[in-house]
Amino acid sequence: MKWNLRHLRVFLAVCGSCSVSRAAQECNLSQPAATQAIAKLERDLAQPLFRHLSQGLFPTAAGEALAARVARALRRLDAAAAPISARLATTASYAQLEALIALRETGNFTLAARQLGLAQPTVHRAIAYLESEARRPLFDRSAQGIRATRAALQLADAARLAFAELEQGEMELAEMAGRAAGRIVIGAMPLARSSLLPRAIVAFRADRPDIPIRVDEGPYDDLLAGLRRGEIDFLIGALRDPLPIGDVVQKPLFEDDLIAVVGPDHPLRDRPDLTPRDVAPGPWVLARQGTPSRQIFDALFRGSRPDSIVETGSMILMRELLRASGHIGFISRLQAAAEIELGLMVPLPLALPGTGRPIGLTTRRDWIPTAAQEALLKELSISIRQKSY
Repeated sequence: MKWNLRHLRVFLAVCGSCSVSRAAQECNLSQPAATQAIAKLERDLAQPLFRHLSQGLFPTAAGEALAARVARALRRLDAAAAPISARLATTASYAQLEALIALRETGNFTLAARQLGLAQPTVHRAIAYLESEARRPLFDRSAQGIRATRAALQLADAARLAFAELEQGEMELAEMAGRAAGRIVIGAMPLARSSLLPRAIVAFRADRPDIPIRVDEGPYDDLLAGLRRGEIDFLIGALRDPLPIGDVVQKPLFEDDLIAVVGPDHPLRDRPDLTPRDVAPGPWVLARQGTPSRQIFDALFRGSRPDSIVETGSMILMRELLRASGHIGFISRLQAAAEIELGLMVPLPLALPGTGRPIGLTTRRDWIPTAAQEALLKELSISIRQKSY
């Protein structure tokens, strides 16, 4: 939904004053303009936001839910815009801030316009307006390209989080009206993709079949960046120690351990009394540097670190390397469970003490889930309890 930020400010003012006339004065609008703003917002959301009583206008349950989200969104925008310009927070439009975000991401007007589905001059005008209000450049132009200034970075990040908050508000109101809106975006690390998420998603969709779910994959740093920008709702997988940054929180759900696995025909698969020294030379298939499982592996084999290593986060590549060669994989027991059950991988009879690691959720520190997001998190918890992890 393309929100009108000025209309949202009128909406909040009416919530606070219970009066369209007082809200109009507060927002420097005529009363008819304020009335039209509220009416359009209710049409766009397809439900009443106020009860009209003799004492004034009072928010409905939907109005109260939306007001909470709008207040959080506008606080973010105001805090980022205030150091740039006193007027910018109240004059910038949703479309102009979208252009700012796109240009910050792409560093190129043509690519930003293509991303937004707009003509390039439209993006130029949006950025020119923001820079005029700011009375300073928001992007440094050089022969090497366009780079966002610190102020532009902060405003774009705040706008992205504000828009995510508004999208959650739209989801909440749709749910209250019995409709589906928005989507849930999960940043999933390998264990979650193979073990936890499939069962939880199937159970969730039994009650909410129309809510789209997107599962993002990739290196942890990329998923964390997406979470902090508001592009991802939550991460699930191995937790980090120490906490990577202060604006996220981690919630442990259970502990998993790591095992060594080989292909079905590996000569070590049935060898008794196997020790870490026997397998240390490898060759190994391991997770990338910096991941929790790799840190545990490096600590285990600190005195005899192997030279022959393939780094990958792909279960398929690991499985095929193990099947076609003498490689040894180091992987989560739960992540490999399905492959082991099918006989595609075999766990080595090897004791690896100290390989336990916490698995859980990572969210933004101030994140408030919608009812649908909460329902999916509940299904994850049920899935974990049923499996007795």
